[in-house]
Amino acid sequence: MEAHENQVALPLRSDTILGVCEAIGEDFGFNPVLLRVPLAATVLWSPLMAIAGYFVLGAVVLLSRALFPKPKAANAPVDGEQPSAANERRELAEAA
Repeated sequence: MEAHENQVALPLRSDTILGVCEAIGEDFGFNPVLLRVPLAATVLWSPLMAIAGYFVLGAVVLLSRALFPKPKAANAPVDGEQPSAANERRELAEAA
């Protein structure tokens, strides 16, 4: 069983507000803490600007996810392919 099958959507998780930093980190391939720390510092400097910036980033993430959704069937077997062959193909892709 893959870890992605039981994941809850980012905005619905109890440990995030909207999941904006996590989504941006996921999209660009970096640790979301690298975005959360400057955001927290901005909250101390100008809370309204930080909150406005956070919601603008949230709108950008929502728009990008709506316009460019992730392919859902990346690990699905090709027509006529046996499930064991699909599993081997997926394992090779994960190992690479």
